[in-house]
Amino acid sequence: MTDIVDELQWRGLLAQTTDEESLRAALSAGPVTYYCGFDPTAPSLHVGNLVQLLTMRRIQNAGHKPLALVGGATGLIGDPSGRSSERQLNSTEVVAGWVKRIQEQVARFLSFEGDNAVRMVNNLDWTGPMSVIDFLRDIGKHFPVNKMLAREVVASRLEIGLSYTEFSYQLLQSMDFLELHRRYDCVLQSGGSDQWGNLTAGADLIRRATGHHVHAIATPLLTKPDGTKYGKTAGGAIWLDPELTSPYAFFQYWVNVEDGEVGKLLRTFSFRSREEIEELEKQSADRPAARIGQKALAEELTTLVHGAEETDKVIAASAALFGQGGLEVLDERTLAAALAEAPQGTVPAGELPPVADLLVTAGLCKSKSEARRTITQGGAYLNNAKVETEEAVPDSGDLLHGRFLVLRRGKRNIGSIAVS
Repeated sequence: MTDIVDELQWRGLLAQTTDEESLRAALSAGPVTYYCGFDPTAPSLHVGNLVQLLTMRRIQNAGHKPLALVGGATGLIGDPSGRSSERQLNSTEVVAGWVKRIQEQVARFLSFEGDNAVRMVNNLDWTGPMSVIDFLRDIGKHFPVNKMLAREVVASRLEIGLSYTEFSYQLLQSMDFLELHRRYDCVLQSGGSDQWGNLTAGADLIRRATGHHVHAIATPLLTKPDGTKYGKTAGGAIWLDPELTSPYAFFQYWVNVEDGEVGKLLRTFSFRSREEIEELEKQSADRPAARIGQKALAEELTTLVHGAEETDKVIAASAALFGQGGLEVLDERTLAAALAEAPQGTVPAGELPPVADLLVTAGLCKSKSEARRTITQGGAYLNNAKVETEEAVPDSGDLLHGRFLVLRRGKRNIGSIAVS
């Protein structure tokens, strides 16, 4: 057994524990069963959930037995933690479909092999058959209302409103810990620090109901220097589903993180050794323009989430867009995803306008006169080929996959045209 507590601490992944000394003793004595829950309140998990998934993987790699819970019951309600307004409830059919999708995502990050193989569980299995009377008598009686009202997530919502449905979420999550403790001798729950009240409530319920002592650990919320959450952009979350966030967009997100954040993100997400990460940090500090740490992070994470083949396609697309590879070898899906991250204009099918006009349509130049000067000065490229004359006009044979033209102004400014 490796000392997973020291490992998590070095990586900055241990914000809180119920009792560190007894937790260390339990983890060093032999394999323990632990769990983390994921609610299907969306069709996909996102980068915030990835912190929990990879933390589960680290604990499993240290020899312990994971239970991965996808909340078919709690997903019907939704955790009020971190929210300033009531959630919109989804139908049972929608949530059931999301359960299956999220179970498939979770399964990709944990091992089903060996003595400590992951077990997938769904809290609807024990919550669904339970009567309201049994719930109130067996679970509710252990929860003092004064303590529940004192929780920050509850207190902050009392002025604007909190339904009894969301108020009861803590009881449901606590019951999960109790049920898993009874069924599988689960003695550890992990989650984000915004879940700390729920985590400790579950440990307290087990103590009250069984007299047993169990543990909880919380990872810190992963935030940027401005306080916003990682994985959030102007367009929303960075999803793990390739249909919601393309592998190209996912890769580029990590390539473009700030220099000062690279070390923290490598510790959080990378499975490289301490020595390798510290060397990447040193190289990044010595040569920040090379973005060595960002590229290593982007490649490892994209491979973890989307696989090596997709990562190779993304790297090839990134190089090709900037003239370091052939655009024609990129498959349509990868090319479309890459171009979606840059300014894009559209033109109707038929005879194509001159390149000078297309540079304006793509947003690379403000006017036709500026576009012509760019061409004259040798700074305009069409599908990575330098545009030689102001009058140059592409033809249908230049269309990639029959509908795209890739334009570049100088070395770094990329745009595209889509024929509709």
